[in-house]
Amino acid sequence: MSSSVTSSPAARRVLDWRLRFGLLSLVWGFSFLFMKVGTESFAPFQVTLGRLAFGTAVVAAAMAVKRERLPRGAWTWVHLTVAGFLLNALPFSLFAFSELTIPSSLAGICNATSPLWGMALSLVALSEDRPTRRRVAGLGIGFLGVLTVLGVWQGFDGLDVTGTALALLASLSYPVGWIYVRRTLAGSSHSHLSLTGAQLGLATLQLAVVTPLFTSVPTSFPVLPLLSVAALGILGTGLAFLIQYDLVAEVGPTTAQMVTYFTPVIATAAGVALLGESLSWSTPVGAVIVLAGAALTQSRPRATGAAPTVAAVPGHEDARRQERPRTTASQT
Repeated sequence: MSSSVTSSPAARRVLDWRLRFGLLSLVWGFSFLFMKVGTESFAPFQVTLGRLAFGTAVVAAAMAVKRERLPRGAWTWVHLTVAGFLLNALPFSLFAFSELTIPSSLAGICNATSPLWGMALSLVALSEDRPTRRRVAGLGIGFLGVLTVLGVWQGFDGLDVTGTALALLASLSYPVGWIYVRRTLAGSSHSHLSLTGAQLGLATLQLAVVTPLFTSVPTSFPVLPLLSVAALGILGTGLAFLIQYDLVAEVGPTTAQMVTYFTPVIATAAGVALLGESLSWSTPVGAVIVLAGAALTQSRPRATGAAPTVAAVPGHEDARRQERPRTTASQT
């Protein structure tokens, strides 16, 4: 993951990094709407399989253009299989299942809790990731925001507990996967593009095995849900990955990770404006609290000579360029 997709200076002048940042925010924000529309006609596993297949095709095309080869080594493929499950197959499926019963806006807000889960897990699993008062406070504030979104004082009245739990589990799966990748694939000699192409391909194979066991072949293919699944894969998984790493290469991971804080806002706005989803006051208020807490958990003290550590952010892992493992493809 330490290497990044690079683009020529001319290409960067054509499309300023701020425009690409905005495009990435829109794509990831609208991904939750695409999932919602897709699950109206297709089973969640089918939506995820289509998403992964389209996303893999985009990354494979990029690999072909750059003449990248797939990674070698049995253990590398074993680790990529686990990474594909934890960072793609599992969370993508959980989000798709969750949107059968909860609004896309709520799923997008649940996704914003990934930095909080990452902070909590890193304190246990990564000995070098030492807690600070600010980050611990951010963790507490963030989970207070989660309780606000859920309306805990109302006894979760009107909330689909199962769907919300699935979305939160999906968000938890990302940092578990990042920690696994950091422990197993850090320092790999393969390029991030090669590793991610293999990872997405393996995740696609996992869904290709599971989907026929739990679903039947669709009897019809409505245009709008089909286009939503295609957009989810081509834009939200394949293209978004390429944009993400190009941003990290140009402006650094700290700036690139700020897209995290725009994604739930766009997901909420899209769900309310285009799908007519209802919105109580506790949802946006809680979302702001969650994002404030997440921002605190990602804050770092000024450099003191110690190497910075990996911050867990969905879809755009905030690891400093020189120590980040050379993968992964995850997405909101």
